[in-house]
Amino acid sequence: MEFDLRPRKIDLYIVRKFISTFFVALILIIGIVIIFDISEKIDDFVSKEAPLKAIIFDYYVNFVPYFMNMFSPLFVFITVIFFTSKMAADTEIVAILSCGISFHRMMVPYIFSATLIAIMSLYLNLFVIPESNKTRVEFEETYIKSKTKAVGRNVHYQIAPGEFVYAESFSSWNSTAYRFTLERIEDNKLVSKLSAETAVYNEETGKWTLKKYFIRDYNDDLTDDIRSGKQIDTTLALTVNDFYLNENTVQTLNYDELEELIRIQKMRGDANVKLALIEKHTRLALPFSAFILTIMGVALSSKKKRGGIGWNIGIGIALAFTYILFLRFSQMFVHTDTLPPAVALWLPNMVFALIAVFLYRIAPK
Repeated sequence: MEFDLRPRKIDLYIVRKFISTFFVALILIIGIVIIFDISEKIDDFVSKEAPLKAIIFDYYVNFVPYFMNMFSPLFVFITVIFFTSKMAADTEIVAILSCGISFHRMMVPYIFSATLIAIMSLYLNLFVIPESNKTRVEFEETYIKSKTKAVGRNVHYQIAPGEFVYAESFSSWNSTAYRFTLERIEDNKLVSKLSAETAVYNEETGKWTLKKYFIRDYNDDLTDDIRSGKQIDTTLALTVNDFYLNENTVQTLNYDELEELIRIQKMRGDANVKLALIEKHTRLALPFSAFILTIMGVALSSKKKRGGIGWNIGIGIALAFTYILFLRFSQMFVHTDTLPPAVALWLPNMVFALIAVFLYRIAPK
C-alpha cells in the first residue's frame, strides 16, 4: 500500500486544497503589496505625471508576475503550513494515516502540487517574466528611477576574437567614447591599431563615427603603414548599450537571449557577466524551492499542536523569509568571487534540502 501510486480521492482533496490555498494567498498578499507600493511611489507618479493607463497596464500588470515569482517560495510555504496545520487541527491527518495510507504515500499529492507550481514558475522565469519586465523596467526608468548609469572610465572589451576595444571615458549625454582605440591581434601579434579622439555612435545606422583617427598597420618586415584623417565611419560588434551598467537589462532577456549575452560577455571579459550568471541560475534554482519548502512545511505542520495553527504559520513565514534572504545574500558570494555562480545560487537549495530531510525524518508518522 505504501508504494501504491494509483489516484485516490484523498489525493484530489489535497491537490485541490494546495492549489486553491496557494492562489488565494497569492491574491491576498499581492493586493496588500500593491497598496503599499502605490503609497510609496505615489509622489513619483504625480511629480513625473505618469498616465493612469501606464501605471495600471505598463507597471502593475507586469509587476504582479515579477513579484509573484520572486516570492513564490514564501507563498508555497505559507500555503502548505496553513492548510496542513488546519488538517492536523481537524484530525484529518490522523484519519488518513489510520486508514492505512502511510505518511510517505500522503506526500505524493503534495509533491505533485509542488511540481505543478515549479513548472509554472520555471516557465514564467524563462519566457513570460522577461517579456513583461521590458515594459516594467522602461516604465520605472521613465517615471520612477533615473536611467542606468554609463560605465564611465577605462573601458576594456574584446568585441570579437582578436579584436579589443578601449575607451578612456564614455559620455551617455552624447553617446560618445573618448580616446578610443581598436586593436587587432593575430597569433599573439599586434597587426593593426586604430586610435581616434572620439567615437560617436549613430543609432539609426548602427555605425561609429571616428573623428581625428589614426590607423597603423604592422607588417611582417617590421615596417608600418600609417593612415589618418578627420573622420571615418565603421561598423563594430559594439553598441552604445554595451557602455551601460544594466542590472535591469538581464531581467528583460529570455533564456536564449541570456545565454547569448553570457557568451558575448565572457568573450569580452566583461565583469558584468556576473549579473547575467546570477540571473540565469536564480531563474533555474528558484522553482526547485517548491519541492524543498513543501516537504519542510508538511514535516512542521502535520502534527496537531495545542496552540493551534498560529505557531506553525509564524515558523513558516520565518523560514520562508530566511530562504529568500539567503538566496539574495548568496549573490554576494558571486560578486566577491568567493563561489562560482552555479554553486552560490544553488547553495540555499542545498542547505534547505538538508534541513527538509532532517525535519521529514523526525516528523511524526
